[in-house]
Amino acid sequence: MILIDPPRWPAHGTLFSHLVSDSSLDELHAFAARVGIHPRAFDHDHYDVRAASYRDCLTAGAVAVSGSDLVRRLVASGLRVRSPERAPKRRAVVPGLLAGWHDLMPGHEAMGRGLVRRWSEAHRHYHDVRHLAWLLAALDEIGTEAARSRTVRLAAWFHDAVYEGVPGDEERSAALALTLLESTVGEADRAEVARLVRLTTSHDPDPTDEAGAALCDADLSILAAPAARYDVYVRDVRADYEHVADSAWAVGRTAVLDRLLAKATLFTTPYGRSTWEEPARANLRRERARWSR
Repeated sequence: MILIDPPRWPAHGTLFSHLVSDSSLDELHAFAARVGIHPRAFDHDHYDVRAASYRDCLTAGAVAVSGSDLVRRLVASGLRVRSPERAPKRRAVVPGLLAGWHDLMPGHEAMGRGLVRRWSEAHRHYHDVRHLAWLLAALDEIGTEAARSRTVRLAAWFHDAVYEGVPGDEERSAALALTLLESTVGEADRAEVARLVRLTTSHDPDPTDEAGAALCDADLSILAAPAARYDVYVRDVRADYEHVADSAWAVGRTAVLDRLLAKATLFTTPYGRSTWEEPARANLRRERARWSR
């Protein structure tokens, strides 16, 4: 059942309601799309609905409940997402990133701060500092020698350091790595960092490429996130490509989903295949079904 509480939460010069489902996220997304609520309004377990759209939601079948009843029923459904499970605020991950950079490249703090500024650019929604932090944590989970290597971790820092949401971002990021690391990292390691950055274009490492497999698996590990976090990822990826028309986005996104689902395996490392493969495919199939509807 779709539930909505009264519009009484102030923001952006108006009041907002919360729209939830006590059955499934799929039901919630389908209802929001039918009423015309923008995907950007989704926040892990609810949509923020402007007061002007409150009556539209009731007319479309949402049931009016109090705020406390909405929360109670959302918790009872198992769909409530609590703070530790939500995508963190950008500023929350920056101190940890800078500390990790210091361990990786001591004495080059200015370079690390410059990279964090790039990852914090206002036009980024998914491909921001939170994605970088997630990827580095995923490398820790993989835990192989390759995943812990300096070149792989440098490649993680640089792989989306240039990001405009257009073809060639990875190549420009690789070029940036070659330039910034010129006086601090040996030629062979710089070339390896650039190679790994370019590999994130296809996410198709050779089976013998342990470094490439670790980086690509970590980059794709968001696909295996809990359903609510995955749906925030989908929301944010769409926001990163706001310059693409809805019709073109629909064609492009479904093609990406079909390509991923057609792969024999999404992940190359043993850890990725055993831990992330099944939940990632479940998320991809669920999103693909939404597009089919």
